[in-house]
Amino acid sequence: VQLQASGGGLVEPGGYLRLSCAASGSIFSLNAMGWYRQAPGNQRALVAVITTGDRTNYGDSAKGRFTISRDDTKNTVFLHMSVLLPEDTAVYYCTADGITTMRRPFTSWGRGTQVTVSS
Repeated sequence: VQLQASGGGLVEPGGYLRLSCAASGSIFSLNAMGWYRQAPGNQRALVAVITTGDRTNYGDSAKGRFTISRDDTKNTVFLHMSVLLPEDTAVYYCTADGITTMRRPFTSWGRGTQVTVSS
């Protein structure tokens, strides 16, 4: 199962970006989909995750500013990021887990998309 993320880029402080991540391949079902981020010198950290039934969990840095959503008809997860701060600068990775068409569990990671918040 492959994940393809898009939507990163350069944005000014206070701005907005929407990240998208589409899952493809031998997917029977998707369970949780989410986003993590990693800034230089830091460990990868949770941004947000959404499970089937739209239950969500956010990292402290995302609460109140970011919203995660999913479109199960397109196997896609979105991260709406508003009021962006310079400390949000990082590589954002999407992840998903579920069951393949071979009825085996999987966890996949995308390659990451760079988000830079700077004036």
